[in-house]
Amino acid sequence: MFIDAAALSPADTYRLLVGSVVPRPIAWVTSGRDPVNLAPFSSFTWVSQHPAMLGFTVNRRANGRKDTIRNIEEHGEFVVNIADESLLEALHASSEWMPPDVGEADRLGLALAESRVIGIPGLADAPVRMECRYHSTTAFSPTGGEFVVGTVVGWTVRDDVVRRGSTGAASIDTELLRPIGRLAGPRYTPLGEVIQLPPVPGG
Repeated sequence: MFIDAAALSPADTYRLLVGSVVPRPIAWVTSGRDPVNLAPFSSFTWVSQHPAMLGFTVNRRANGRKDTIRNIEEHGEFVVNIADESLLEALHASSEWMPPDVGEADRLGLALAESRVIGIPGLADAPVRMECRYHSTTAFSPTGGEFVVGTVVGWTVRDDVVRRGSTGAASIDTELLRPIGRLAGPRYTPLGEVIQLPPVPGG
């Protein structure tokens, strides 16, 4: 089957994208103050190694821009929390629309933890929290798709998922982290089997 992209509606395009680009990591973003907004975004990646920079796409709702992007542009800071399997139900529930004066973390009974560098808190139970300063927003289309980029200014990582190499440098053990991946629709996947191959020379 060949599908001509030019003939697709935005909804049809979305369905093909989320079924093709899988599994996707999830940025569980805290933003704003009084209340703190919490929302998951599965169009998420890192865009720079040094300095460390993260990016995720925020699509528009029918009634306009989401609270997350407005909060980030107003306050200039946000936290990307990485959820493990124990937080799956809360992560999924946090995608429900709530009025701007309702804090999703409070509504879901999730404890917040103060950040070390920025003024926006993260989720206390998230095994990884990345504190970010806002860098830029790039709009790609009138139907939505604003790509938000931030610079990581600090990590808080739960001790039991950290490993240290021979040089003492810290790394995160993915198999201990047990992150959640997003599939199409309201479907998620755990880490699954990890396959390790020999390094590729010059790779």
